[in-house]
Amino acid sequence: MAEVRPFQGVRYNQQLVTDLSSVICPPYDIITPQVEPELYHQSEYNFVRLEHGRQLPQDTIVDNRYTRSAATLEEWLKLGVLKIDEAPAIYLHDHYFKHQEKQYRRRGIIVCVRLEEWDEMVIRPHEGTLVEPGNDRLSLLWALQTNTSPILALYEDQGKRISSLLAREEPGQPIISLSTANGESHRIWSITEPEVINQIGANLAHQPLYIADGHHRYESALTHQRERQVCSSLVSGDEGFNFVMMTLVSFADPGLIILPPHRLVRGMSKESLNELPAKLRSFFEVEELPLSMPGIWQEVDDLLAGQDTDQVSLILFGLAPEHLYLLRLRDFAATSQMMPYFHGELYKRLDVSILDHIILEKLLGLSGGREEAFLDYSYDKLDAVNRVLNREYQLAFLLSPVKAEVVKAIADVGDRMPRKSTYFYPKVPAGLVFHRLV
Repeated sequence: MAEVRPFQGVRYNQQLVTDLSSVICPPYDIITPQVEPELYHQSEYNFVRLEHGRQLPQDTIVDNRYTRSAATLEEWLKLGVLKIDEAPAIYLHDHYFKHQEKQYRRRGIIVCVRLEEWDEMVIRPHEGTLVEPGNDRLSLLWALQTNTSPILALYEDQGKRISSLLAREEPGQPIISLSTANGESHRIWSITEPEVINQIGANLAHQPLYIADGHHRYESALTHQRERQVCSSLVSGDEGFNFVMMTLVSFADPGLIILPPHRLVRGMSKESLNELPAKLRSFFEVEELPLSMPGIWQEVDDLLAGQDTDQVSLILFGLAPEHLYLLRLRDFAATSQMMPYFHGELYKRLDVSILDHIILEKLLGLSGGREEAFLDYSYDKLDAVNRVLNREYQLAFLLSPVKAEVVKAIADVGDRMPRKSTYFYPKVPAGLVFHRLV
């Protein structure tokens, strides 16, 4: 099903850019207004200038963040700051990081994947998207003709055949080796042997790929492909715009960490907050958990980590400063009828679906485009609670992490979870290796 290919990666010339940790950057969707200037100051060659260039008040159609990124790319190539690898390769990427005081390694392969329309079910999404981020990535794609950051996608490693192939490549010298200030490190090897590349491709050719992170980038690449095909008189199918760069990770990889995007709510009237407990009791059994209880956070972890789709539980903080509230769904049939009919039963049993559709939309009235102004997300439960204690937000809803097998099951039936249902941690950085379409 999926067609993967090697490509001639573009990467920093380490003879001119000796400190790679100062030039890589997060992917565009987590570069905040606070982080952006810090990245600009880290190095004159920081990849943020390509991945997420500054927007200026005086921007015009001919001089804007996208045209400046394109000019910067050409300048860096001309100066030799960036170089293009001579031989097409599949890039083996080991990403080391720490989570909850435990060390992990997530192993991926950076490849080009042939673009397929969603309805072909070759590339399978699991989450909804917004229009605006997609438009931004499409504009950048047209300006640079480049995939600046890889989509993260998942595959099934039948019989561990691919992991066995990759294990034989590891002992060689990596082409990239760096550690960052936040404790993460990266090792990248270039796989150029045709036999190994063909074996990897053959093992992936009979299965779909599942987008973990990068739905907007994939949709933008699809739109760009359609537009390029319309503009081109002769299309062979092998043009660069028919492919997109992905980092592929096995579903069974021990470093595949999925965090829950906890919901934070503000802007609620006093009346809405006063009415909320009674409304919640219409659907949930409500149990108070004192914050002063010994081992409370371990109890929260156990409650959220141990549940399955037969027992939906949420934890709410904000109704009283000294208590958490455990919400156990009482009647699935009642909430199921209140959700959009086109979603399947698995979708309707997800705690994130029940939170978004029942509590946020129905009980708090956050729908019809109003939700973005009142909602934010945190991937750490203590951070979420502290932001309520600091009165930055009024309510925090703590969610369970979605398991990888649930991501696959949702995608296999052609459904999509609500936006911000998963956070694959950590994000794959931009600037290690990237793909030019031309």
